[in-house]
Amino acid sequence: MSLSNHHDRTITYQIVSWEELIALVDAHVLRRLQLPNAKLLMDTYVKDMVGESSNDRNDRAIRVAARWYQSHLGESVKVLLITNDRDNKRKAIEEGLNAETVESYVRSLAQPGLLDLVVVPTSGDVSMEDVDDHRPSKKKVIYNEHKPMSEITSGLRCGIYHQGKLRVNRYNPFEAYVGSESIGDEIVIRGRSNMNRAFDGDIVAVELLPQDQWHESKSFIADDDEEEEEDVHLVPNSADDAPRNTNSTQSTVGSSAPSISSRPVGRVMGIIKRNWNSYCGSLQPMPMPAGSGGVAHALFVSKDRRVPKIRIQTRQLENLVNKRIVVAVDSWDVLSRYPSGHYVRTIGDIGDKETETEVVLIENDINTRPFSTQVLACLPPLPWTLSPEDLANPNRQDLRQVRVFSVDPPGCRDIDDALHCTLLPNGNFEVGVHIADVTNFVHPGTPLDEEAAQRGTSVYLVGQRIDMLPKPLTEDVCSLRADVERLAFSVIWEMTPDADVISTRYTKSVIKSCAAMSYVEAQARMDDSRLVDPLTVDLRNLNSLAKIMRQRRCERGALTLASAEVKFEIDSETHDPLDIGIYQIREANQMIEEFMLAANVSVAEKILKHFPLCSLLRRHPSPTKEMLEPLLRTASSIGLNLDVSSSKALAESLDNAKSNDPYFNKLIRILATRCMTQAVYFCSGDLTFSEYYHYGLAASLYTHFTSPIRRYADVVVHRLLAAALNIAKLPPIFQDGPQLTGIADNLNYRHRNAQMASRASVELHTHIYFKTRPTDTEARIVKIKANGFIVFVPKFGIEGPIYLTPKGDKGGDWVVDEVHQRVTKPGTNISYAILQTVRIHMEVVEPQPHRPKLQLTLI
Repeated sequence: MSLSNHHDRTITYQIVSWEELIALVDAHVLRRLQLPNAKLLMDTYVKDMVGESSNDRNDRAIRVAARWYQSHLGESVKVLLITNDRDNKRKAIEEGLNAETVESYVRSLAQPGLLDLVVVPTSGDVSMEDVDDHRPSKKKVIYNEHKPMSEITSGLRCGIYHQGKLRVNRYNPFEAYVGSESIGDEIVIRGRSNMNRAFDGDIVAVELLPQDQWHESKSFIADDDEEEEEDVHLVPNSADDAPRNTNSTQSTVGSSAPSISSRPVGRVMGIIKRNWNSYCGSLQPMPMPAGSGGVAHALFVSKDRRVPKIRIQTRQLENLVNKRIVVAVDSWDVLSRYPSGHYVRTIGDIGDKETETEVVLIENDINTRPFSTQVLACLPPLPWTLSPEDLANPNRQDLRQVRVFSVDPPGCRDIDDALHCTLLPNGNFEVGVHIADVTNFVHPGTPLDEEAAQRGTSVYLVGQRIDMLPKPLTEDVCSLRADVERLAFSVIWEMTPDADVISTRYTKSVIKSCAAMSYVEAQARMDDSRLVDPLTVDLRNLNSLAKIMRQRRCERGALTLASAEVKFEIDSETHDPLDIGIYQIREANQMIEEFMLAANVSVAEKILKHFPLCSLLRRHPSPTKEMLEPLLRTASSIGLNLDVSSSKALAESLDNAKSNDPYFNKLIRILATRCMTQAVYFCSGDLTFSEYYHYGLAASLYTHFTSPIRRYADVVVHRLLAAALNIAKLPPIFQDGPQLTGIADNLNYRHRNAQMASRASVELHTHIYFKTRPTDTEARIVKIKANGFIVFVPKFGIEGPIYLTPKGDKGGDWVVDEVHQRVTKPGTNISYAILQTVRIHMEVVEPQPHRPKLQLTLI
């Protein structure tokens, strides 16, 4: 409802119910009329009418309230009822009220740009001008109506329907999966029709198809004209990132007959909870309409391939072409192939690095807002120095005389962790892991704590870091920099030279690091036999212990997986990539990793002992047989036998996977990595002990303690550990199970998004690098398709499609041998097999104007 006075001032309210209308009345209106609230409530109260729906009563109550205002405010103020409900508008006009639709009201403001922001009404509301495409093909019913919630609830109760979150395949938007607890398996949803207008992340009700419809057709590289082609991307680091392959039975050689899947296949019958968001992308190229200023219809294509195209209408088409824009979804009618939405805002030009980086951040819901004044007010006075109270604290041990040092990536300024390794008189070692005491500065329930909890994690892009905490903490007060006194939380072991733990203790501490080294510097010290200074000796002793610890972990079944982590050399002025290569892992990296893992395990054991129902832990679910099936099929096709009965068996099999090809073992480990799920945070009271297991580390208990500057999970664990040591009281939130579960869920969401944003940033910079550097290089075939294959490029850590047939040709004369993972052209000796080395050309091309893409072709 809108109130306007003779000074042309307008007060607009969005009203949901008549009670809300009364509650939202401006105080100045009542003061002007000199009427109490009670009088207003009495005059505008409406009784229920027989046969009247709650919605109709609500509309009637709003009309009564609008009439009351008009009669009491007089002619000096115009009361306008804004509604998109046809019936409500008609009745308002019949009752003598001024009434308009949202569109007509916005149009009256004489600001055409605002019209693009108006939500497109659903079919039951007043239709906007030219809102639909009236081509005959749009008139037919394309999707089934969603079942009403009452029917869904009944169907779930009796087992006809199954509830779960729909996840669309990142590499094939025509395939989705719904994890269902009711059947204990993942239900496959194939095709837009069976997805039935569900979006990625929607909570849906699914009906299983008859088992004879659980078939699969041949697998193709996506090149449908209605969707983006499969593109070049980073090598997946888990099954959550990887393209799915749900074939679970082998077809005969050269057969094109569909095979029956052992996994259930279903269709969406209703939406329980929508997950519509705003999406980043661009308008599909189209000819500019004649004239200007009128309404143009366009299709929006999201950068996220999981999102279907969205139909929008705009009066500023010429300003939106070749731009990255944000669009929101409004509705999806059964008669429409695409959902309807509206333009929200413009980000910038397609291909501009700053624009594309902002798209990455928006797509992954990364909070880039500056820290508020309330948050910054929580920081300690700067410059911060150690106080006498800190030293006098009986719960804090003074370790400033201990030779503590840190080893981190080059240029690291947010130093979370440091170590020491002291030889004891009895020949054992005292080894300490010292972690920044962030909770000394981030107190529960403060604006700073709430902001950190919401952000969840720092986000690392190429050449850019988005902090979880303000920089004065991350780079100064909490950072364990060299030659400054800092507060820490320490885990200290006594170890034998054989890395047997004699004792473990935990303490708050004060440290003064003597050196902040990079991995390269630490490795150079250890490798230089001429150096025998105390710091270098400490490094070598730590490395010797770490090697023994690592060997024992592997013997227990910990997996040594592989990933193709990319690093860039960045131009200091333009910030463009100058060089690209695979990040090299050194012994120094593995040494630090080993002691961080040990500290995390020790702390997990400690906090769970004291708080068995409210500890924040981290688990890594075992991969299912279906998840490992692509790895097993590939291994079988090359005569490699992999035992996947346990993590230990798989680890031994991977160790024994050898070939004359020096890269073979790493390639198999990369393929194994993409079969794994991601590790997740959870509250110990939500699961049984057997479910705590961390498959990748072969650890019965695990948590995150060692990076509180950049991970909020570690902040929570620090509070648990302090309470377990009786250093501090456990905050009240730990007594609220559902809230703890919510924290864990948000941490998983934020951690996942941070990883995806980091990957997208690397892909963006890879694209920028190759834009001016066409390259020929070697690649390995990692997946066979009927019309081509997917290759992995080891030098650059990316993978992408190679087409053997022209676009649109579904296989042509090529025949796929599923058993031996080979594609052959009959009548010739031309064939390509899994893991085969091929030479390819990499180049950025523009198949459409302003739509550059990295393309791989065979040489």
